[in-house]
Amino acid sequence: MIEKVIIMGAAGRDFHNFNVYFRDNPRYKVIAFTAAQIPDIEGRLYPPELSGELYPNGIPVYPEEKLSRLIREHKVDMVAFSYSDVPHVEVMHKASAVMAGGADFILIGATYTMLRSEKPVVSVCAVRTGCGKSQTTRQVCRILRDKGKKVVAVRHPMPYGDLTRQIVQRFSSYEDFGKNDCTIEEREEYEPLVDQGIVVYAGVDYAKILKAAEQEADVIVWDGGNNDTPFYYPAVHIVVFDPHRPGHELLYYPGETNMLMADIAIINKIDSAPPAGVEQVRKNIEKYAPSAAVILAESAVLVEQPELIKGKQVLVVEDGPTLTHGGMAYGAGTIAAQRHGAAVIADPRPYAFGSIKETYRRYSHLASVLPAMGYGKNQIHDLEQTINSADCDAVLFATPINLPKLVNINKPTLRVRYEYRDHGEPSLAQVLLRKLKLEP
Repeated sequence: MIEKVIIMGAAGRDFHNFNVYFRDNPRYKVIAFTAAQIPDIEGRLYPPELSGELYPNGIPVYPEEKLSRLIREHKVDMVAFSYSDVPHVEVMHKASAVMAGGADFILIGATYTMLRSEKPVVSVCAVRTGCGKSQTTRQVCRILRDKGKKVVAVRHPMPYGDLTRQIVQRFSSYEDFGKNDCTIEEREEYEPLVDQGIVVYAGVDYAKILKAAEQEADVIVWDGGNNDTPFYYPAVHIVVFDPHRPGHELLYYPGETNMLMADIAIINKIDSAPPAGVEQVRKNIEKYAPSAAVILAESAVLVEQPELIKGKQVLVVEDGPTLTHGGMAYGAGTIAAQRHGAAVIADPRPYAFGSIKETYRRYSHLASVLPAMGYGKNQIHDLEQTINSADCDAVLFATPINLPKLVNINKPTLRVRYEYRDHGEPSLAQVLLRKLKLEP
């Protein structure tokens, strides 16, 4: 008997789970994907070029709000939950709704959909969005290149555009961002690595991506998204923790899974987090992941000409996903503004334009900070309008990209960067190279 399936997702893990678990399996018939978290990704088709011979017409993508109706109308047998950074309690609320509709609810095992590589894989993942994976990935790449290794990064998927053009994507220059119509969110992840001279792969079909990456790498670095688990079996699994949110490592799916699998546990942001938070995270690692090597790290906040902040009214623009489904009320930009004596951090909400208004409505914990939302041209325009309407002396942007290159800002701008730094020993290099058997 063929089982009818719906895959709950957010344009990433859901597509990978389909490709690996469902696509060529005649036991299942996938009726639809549902979409959450990311704006404007529903209402499209997972195309025949990706869906395989069993789905010659592709598979539709619906808003998650229609899930219960879809279960009833199609007499669905099973729903596979396939996205990340969701509170455990919320996962079970969704499970309850699915089961009340008459379908089974499943979570596919973390290792079940991991693909094996011919090359060593170092994965960089986290227990929540916004813990500091990106700067950790960059540091891992530096460490491996300093040992003479050719490194290629493979980024967790962000296929928000035309999926037929995003099956396998390779980024090695700024021209590649334009050719691929990258959103702000995509550029935030790819641009800093490309600036570092690292080739980045991403896309939709991670088996094909792996084969391409293996052709030009000695070591593959998996650059994770949200708090999701890696798509490739890692030789070393690095997990980043945020002591600004102590205890969250036990409360979010699938971040807790990452913690339990960790070979290296990095407690990040030691330089700005409360000591009690650091200690709580350390105790949880010792209790639940006792075999993990624990490293303390700083998220160094760097500002060019910080004296221009002192005494000014500044608008702070932070990394979007960290503030939205990451749940943070502030980020590195706010820390920089406070450290360097800003007189006022401007409240952007009265000036919010278009879809940015909806972002504040949906994420009510946000106040005097503007998330750099840019999931498409219209939203980038809304972000630009919001920034330019705001009453402030300067714009302090703490996104990983050079935002003024994409948005025309009518005020002085200052860029905030954040980089990985070891906080004492053992260092990340010492532990990583030992685990990879590159040093005794």
